[in-house]
Amino acid sequence: MRAFFLKLALIAISIICMITGVAIAQGKSGGNSEAANLKNPIDMTAESIEAGEKLYMRRCRGCHGRDATGGPPKEAGATSPSNLIDNHYEHGSTDGEIYYVIRNGIPPELVMEPWDDRLDETDTWNVVNYLKSLSAAD
Repeated sequence: MRAFFLKLALIAISIICMITGVAIAQGKSGGNSEAANLKNPIDMTAESIEAGEKLYMRRCRGCHGRDATGGPPKEAGATSPSNLIDNHYEHGSTDGEIYYVIRNGIPPELVMEPWDDRLDETDTWNVVNYLKSLSAAD
């Protein structure tokens, strides 16, 4: 009987370790595997980065700050806008995940609203390239 409970405990520990491993892996990639698989079709050229910077300064700077390190909340009790160039990516750090968040916002509360109606796909990828160029510079 003791051997049975020992095996049962080992199985439970194995399952916990697998679940923990999956949670850690999802935390690193934002847990959006579909978005993580999106490939950036726009090369990270000087032209793309410059176009992305112009769009960022016009559309994103108000919340995320001139240097993309975040900013104070717009309303009392609201969440502070994310630092977009540090190593903490709550919603994923791949080009595809960043693109997805810009296009679709952050549901369910939409703490960041979707921009798919204001930026076309190329513009969105240019913003992704600009943000990636900032984090690469660190």
